[in-house]
Amino acid sequence: MKAEPARIAAVRRAFARRDLVAAEQLGASVVAAFPEDAEGRFLLGMARAEAGRVSVGLADIAQAVEIDPRGDYRAQLARLQVMLRQDGAAAQTLAAAERAPPDDALGRDTMGCVYARLGEHAASVPHFREAVRLAPGNASFRYNLAAALNFIGDIDGAEAAAEALLAVDPDYARGHHLLASLRKQTAASNHVKRLEAALERADGGDARLLIGYALAKELDDLGEQQAAFARLAATNAEHRARLPYTFARDAANFDAIERVWPRVAAATVNRAAQDSPIFVIGMPRTGTTLVDRILSSHPAVWSAGELQAMPLAVKMASGTRSRTVLDVDTIEAGATADLGAIGRDYLARARTHAGARQGRFTDKFPGNFQYAGFIARALPQARIVCLRRHPLDTVLANFRNLFAISSRYYDYSYDLMDIARYYVRFDRLMAFWREALPGRILELGYEDLVANQEGETRALLAHCDLPWDEACLDFHRNTAPVSTPSAAQVRRPMYKDAVARWKAHRDVLAPVIAYFEAEGIAI
Repeated sequence: MKAEPARIAAVRRAFARRDLVAAEQLGASVVAAFPEDAEGRFLLGMARAEAGRVSVGLADIAQAVEIDPRGDYRAQLARLQVMLRQDGAAAQTLAAAERAPPDDALGRDTMGCVYARLGEHAASVPHFREAVRLAPGNASFRYNLAAALNFIGDIDGAEAAAEALLAVDPDYARGHHLLASLRKQTAASNHVKRLEAALERADGGDARLLIGYALAKELDDLGEQQAAFARLAATNAEHRARLPYTFARDAANFDAIERVWPRVAAATVNRAAQDSPIFVIGMPRTGTTLVDRILSSHPAVWSAGELQAMPLAVKMASGTRSRTVLDVDTIEAGATADLGAIGRDYLARARTHAGARQGRFTDKFPGNFQYAGFIARALPQARIVCLRRHPLDTVLANFRNLFAISSRYYDYSYDLMDIARYYVRFDRLMAFWREALPGRILELGYEDLVANQEGETRALLAHCDLPWDEACLDFHRNTAPVSTPSAAQVRRPMYKDAVARWKAHRDVLAPVIAYFEAEGIAI
């Protein structure tokens, strides 16, 4: 029996005004009286999930799908499954939803977002297009479409979608930031004046951060390097002042990684996995995407993108309840976990991204440099490649790139000295792995790769136990989606523009140079 429309409407009204306590109470009363009412069960699950009890909400929505397998129910179920890192289940839910997709804009946008989270950007595009068709005034839906088109390499389409978005909402900061990133701007075609006006109107917070980055990028494209850096520095300083970050938090993690290594090294590996994934690690913005494209241009390799699979496998094995994936308690507990189970869990998570693809795969999450010890022991056949770039170019590139704003793992990137401190500990950790894991990690210099593409590519393939293939030299012809800030760069042939960029900013980098010299970092 179905619940009366008035009772369902009451739940929806409470949900719409964000009164989640009332929505849950009303939803629970509907389910108690009408346990077979799918809509009541669905709304109860949504209220619980939005209140932070995602697992409980997921169970309710799964029951709603069993009662009535509607597309919009399945879309929300897939969203919650991805939130709980159940990527394989989410992929199955999406496949079922494709047989009868949602008929509302939110449901279609939700399906697109889940596909994007799974790295299936081409599959996301039709859903984003339909969401925009159904709700043309929704700026968020338009942004998702523009971003997806960029990821699959349709730059003209992404540009048109971003302009259409800004026509709907001229102050949509993420739209400005995306549009600036799509191309290198020219004197004849740029958005500087519009960005300056938008920055004046921005009401603070993330809007000023996004538009400030976009403006700095376009000024730099136009050759106005000093003005660009001044805008970038002001934007970062404004945002850094709002963060509670201290480098001590990151330093504690580095200390713990080195401290627990003897336990990890001595542990018995039960049922070690024999797969040989290729990990591309390093500081962000050092060429990891470039190397990933080179490797995935090989016919025997496909790219899984930037997986969180290893951090999540270690977190799961550690059993810690902290809200952060990487912290001292998790590192300590992970050191005594079943390394074989970590390897198997990693591969199970990674394989959800394979689809019909066969062969070896790359995982280009740069932060896996902190997990190199776990990788080496849990996956004894894995290959590891670490990108190294000139220290000052690394600092500058991290300062210039806007990472995920909501992620606390990149809080170091808004201050030059914070980045310098982070780099010193990264450099020390790589020296630690060099001694602890002789021969396991190929340290590949970005500048060396640019100067000697074929020679370094041959060494890269040899380290990864791959035969030579000419396609790896034509990595820019690789049509696979790219969902990182390097999307535009890796669609070009090898270029030297990014080498020694730091020299144009030697004066402002003077404190970093002095710090590096004191810490023994060669520049």
